[in-house]
Amino acid sequence: MDFSLNQDQQDIREAVLKHCSQFPDEYWLEKDRSGEFPFEFHKSMAEAGWLGVAMPEAVGGAGLGITEAAVMMQAVAESGGGMTAASAIHGPVFGLEPVTLFGTEEQQKRMIPPILSGEEKMCFAVTEPNTGLDTTSLMTRAEKVPGGYRVNGEKIWITNAHVADRMLLIARTTPLEEVKKKTEGLTLFYCKIDRKSVEHRLIPKMGRHAVGSNMLFITDLFIPEEDRIGEEGQGFKILLQGLNPERVLLGAEATGLGRVAIRKASKYAQERVVFGRPIGQNQGIQHPLAKAWMQVEAASLMVFKAATLFDKGLECGTEANAAKYLAAEAGFEACQTAVMSMGGMGYAQEYHVERYLREVMIPRIAPVSPHQIMNYIAERVLELPRSY
Repeated sequence: MDFSLNQDQQDIREAVLKHCSQFPDEYWLEKDRSGEFPFEFHKSMAEAGWLGVAMPEAVGGAGLGITEAAVMMQAVAESGGGMTAASAIHGPVFGLEPVTLFGTEEQQKRMIPPILSGEEKMCFAVTEPNTGLDTTSLMTRAEKVPGGYRVNGEKIWITNAHVADRMLLIARTTPLEEVKKKTEGLTLFYCKIDRKSVEHRLIPKMGRHAVGSNMLFITDLFIPEEDRIGEEGQGFKILLQGLNPERVLLGAEATGLGRVAIRKASKYAQERVVFGRPIGQNQGIQHPLAKAWMQVEAASLMVFKAATLFDKGLECGTEANAAKYLAAEAGFEACQTAVMSMGGMGYAQEYHVERYLREVMIPRIAPVSPHQIMNYIAERVLELPRSY
């Protein structure tokens, strides 16, 4: 049992922090104000090879694990880029996991390298307006036609769809009333976004303005047969393979954001003098920051426990869900504490912690609510009856 990063993982952390230092706080503040996607950051991370950290070497990746990906994503958020920086590259790191596990060799070689190189961008099109977390009730329909499928439907909260070239899309190929189980009849595709058939509308939102969230309106989108991932009707099972890595990476990002918030607040508390003494000398400032630090570091341990289990091929659903929950709550507490510790300056954009507080709401809400995670733990670990 080892609770520290090995030398290779530590090297990754230091290299990513150094790379991200090219993009200072002012860069992220400007992107937050303008709402422009951080193309420069995305390009630099792709050119440096970081997007493929967990992808197989055969398709241009580094062949490392979700543990190393978590190290990287934690450092990205911790660098000051927060959820904006992390979300700009989050998809390629884990999103193509279904293609590596269920795609043909031809699909892997065709689909993955352009994403890792930065030549193309991708999005993850699952959630729908009227279904939320009830994925098996999705209404987007993919009807079989000669040579492929014709898709119609709506998606919501699709990150980066406005700048993406391709999307990992799940749609119902067999109507819900015709399947024995709700999990059947869903099919997964990785396809080109034809803007003639796919309309996007950006959703104005609280934070992470530079990484857009979109409504998608899909009308008669043709997807060729060769863009289907795995067997028809097995999309839900395939999709599940990527859920645990996603929770792990979001947990890593939340703890990274918590770390930078605590660091900013602690530095301010050392420098801000009131009544002839630095405010950091007061226990009213010290104790909340110390508590926040302990919570973030404890959550980080659960993140890496879940990542390690996943990389060993062991069951990690409980740990991945717990990691996401604990990290999001700890990250939120850290960001809120940072704002309150800095008082009025914590509310000012120039000190950045107000941006962290707005962004840390994302891992609390998505991709699964804290309440659903507690349902999962209650049922799977405590063996309590299903509540919904």
